Amino acid sequence: MKMSYVHGYSEKENQRLQDQASTLTELLHADSLFPPGSRVLEAGCGVGSQTLTLSGQNPAASFTSVDISELSLEQARRRLQAAGLNNVEFQQADIYRLPFAAASFDHVFLCFVLEHLRDPLAAIISLEKVLKPGGSITVIEGDHGSAYFYPDSEEAHQAIQCQIKLQAALGGNALIGRELYPLLRKSGFAGIRVSPRMVYVDAGKPELVDGFIRKTFTAMIEGVREQAIKENLIDPTIFDQGIRDLYRTADLGGTFCYTFFKAIGVK
Repeated sequence: MKMSYVHGYSEKENQRLQDQASTLTELLHADSLFPPGSRVLEAGCGVGSQTLTLSGQNPAASFTSVDISELSLEQARRRLQAAGLNNVEFQQADIYRLPFAAASFDHVFLCFVLEHLRDPLAAIISLEKVLKPGGSITVIEGDHGSAYFYPDSEEAHQAIQCQIKLQAALGGNALIGRELYPLLRKSGFAGIRVSPRMVYVDAGKPELVDGFIRKTFTAMIEGVREQAIKENLIDPTIFDQGIRDLYRTADLGGTFCYTFFKAIGVK
């Protein structure tokens, strides 16, 4: 089953993913640690933005990173080679039909993947099958319903809704962060722990002002402009005002909040 990626596969999106990963490394991955000798499956690795961090901070673990897009995998391979990391094997695979024997991996990791899937429960069940008894799964997702900011703007909220609606039209769910606990529970995992990871940004955090407000979140919403207008989801002038207002939250006196969710379960 092919995954529909609402953001597209442009070089600009590739750069946005890199900016997002580097900006959120500490928040999301300070505790993404696996014991030496672990065999870890990273599902939906994309262009390797998260792979780079996982591989680098777990040099004694071995990773198999899969994605359905061969183009993305080639970019991921080049990125890891450039970083001099050699503990990752890349393989093209469908998350619903994984080419691995049962109980092949000690841990499974996926980040920003379920939001793009038509059947996230089936994906988790598929991943559970290749996990060893006692092994863990780690899932990270955002939730666009958690975005709030100052100065507030109705136009900005309407622009964000366009992204949510477009992703839903492709079978995805930009609000999936809040659903991680029930999804893992329905999949049969035990000992489930979900931790909210809030990004709070003001002028006192200049690296997040640029890295998150401008280059991650607003760039993502701005990237669906053409699709939103084509689908008559919003008037162009309203969308453009919404984007200006999102950028305005990066000015002195502005603030921005967004919450990611990190869930861990044990088989």
